[in-house]
Amino acid sequence: MSGNHKTVIKCPSEYVKLNIGGSLHYTTLGTLQKHDTMLRAMFSGRMEVLTDSEGWILIDRCGKHFGTILNFLRDGSVPLPESAKEMAELLAEAKYYCISELSESCEQALLRKEREAESICTVSLITSQREEQLLISNTAKPVVKLIINRHNNKYSYTSTSDDNLLKNIELFDKMSLRFNGRVLFIKDVIGSSEICCWTFYGHGRKVAEVCCHSIVYTTDKKHTKVEFPEARIYEEMLNILLYEHRNGPDQELMQATSSRGAVGGAPPCTSDEEEGERSGLARLRSNKQNTN
Repeated sequence: MSGNHKTVIKCPSEYVKLNIGGSLHYTTLGTLQKHDTMLRAMFSGRMEVLTDSEGWILIDRCGKHFGTILNFLRDGSVPLPESAKEMAELLAEAKYYCISELSESCEQALLRKEREAESICTVSLITSQREEQLLISNTAKPVVKLIINRHNNKYSYTSTSDDNLLKNIELFDKMSLRFNGRVLFIKDVIGSSEICCWTFYGHGRKVAEVCCHSIVYTTDKKHTKVEFPEARIYEEMLNILLYEHRNGPDQELMQATSSRGAVGGAPPCTSDEEEGERSGLARLRSNKQNTN
């Protein structure tokens, strides 16, 4: 602007007119000098400030969050934006004006949002075999897939089978919540004639499967029997975690925990998943020795 000139503020006046990147604000010198910030230094009377021909003091910053900056100077606290994007913008402005307390509040709130985002559990619900193959081949994580096909009514169910089917689903959901950051969980509700089956993938290939149903013949009828092999599922879950690393699991460790070689699940283990992975493997080995 051709009318711009520099002025030294020598004595306080009631109001100051600020033009922050085109956003106009009225405030007092007392507000601007209330905290130990860059604004106090600017309006202490010892520095020149740039004004236009109408007396507006110019600050070359975005004015979107300057109202929030002023409210913090007035009250010492302010509601933070809901979105992480706007909070990051406010953080940048607080750092520019050297408002340390507001900067710290924004940084802590952003960290909380990051932790909340990390805790979100996502389970992919596949709609085709091609989609399943893409998910498995494009992830670096181990994969656990559960087939649930309750609408398959070719054979009758028993009440126990229904209960066991629900237990399998509940265990899958529990594991999804616990290991969502380390394992990709997939549900298949339409793509197979299987009623209930767990499949475990490491490095893009199937390494184990736990089928949880069978056909039982009673007199002249057939019944679908759904089982809940909890210990076996836990064992395969512990084994699949060994595929997190690019080099794959240690084969000696896999053989020590399985009678089937690379991947296994013969001996029962406790169902207390709150124990760590190592303690779970130790229990499996201990149980195997006891059964022998």
